[in-house]
Amino acid sequence: MTYPEEGLRGLRVLVTGGSRGLGAATARRFAAAGATVLTASRSAPAKDLPATFIPADLATRQGVAELGRRVLDSVGGVDVLVNNAGAASAPAPTLQRSNESWQADLDINLLSAVRLDRALVPGMVERGSGVVVHVSSIASRLPQRTEASYAAAKAALNAYSRELATEVGEHGVRVVCVLPGFVATEGAVEHLRHLADRQGVGVQEVRQQIVNHLNVPMGRPGDPEDVAEMIAFLASGRAKWLTGAEFRVDGGIIPVV
Repeated sequence: MTYPEEGLRGLRVLVTGGSRGLGAATARRFAAAGATVLTASRSAPAKDLPATFIPADLATRQGVAELGRRVLDSVGGVDVLVNNAGAASAPAPTLQRSNESWQADLDINLLSAVRLDRALVPGMVERGSGVVVHVSSIASRLPQRTEASYAAAKAALNAYSRELATEVGEHGVRVVCVLPGFVATEGAVEHLRHLADRQGVGVQEVRQQIVNHLNVPMGRPGDPEDVAEMIAFLASGRAKWLTGAEFRVDGGIIPVV
């Protein structure tokens, strides 16, 4: 696949949570545009992923600090940082959710980005250019029952992104947030199979149940490439005046009120 000239060729790009799903699709998209891509996650990506893999545990201070050091040592910094690492802890009623699960969701969905930005964004500021993309979630706008800690962490990520954009904008650095909706990643498909087995129905039926519950006008989940395309656009020169904003990639989900 070929893409229009967008100024991504030769850029150094780091994608966290890049071993599969949205992260892997994003890494492939940047590589196809000629960027030098690094990915970081706990598990190794597919062998054909056109990126340099750095194993890292983004849920810990030490893991993020070590990743920052390795990136600086290997490529001297990055031009585009895609903070995609994230996960939701097990569903639980809000008032029964443990302190540990709240902290776990904050660590991986908010503080991993804050810590990595602290390590790599100063280099962007010094060079006078750079783009930070925080991958949030539609859950930050439409929290689902039993997932309060995940939704709250992603909402905090949105607010943090907006403030960081105001702080670094005068130095030529842009910060944006992408809010995916229901996307058919490998993890989502595995979850669908689990739900289908539990209900004794087919995967397609459960998939449609979720689409209907979320009131998706497009009538289907998104593909990882849909989100990767938005991220690549926001990192490109075509988006040179976009910062401090949130971009939903959700098929037009309509809140049910």
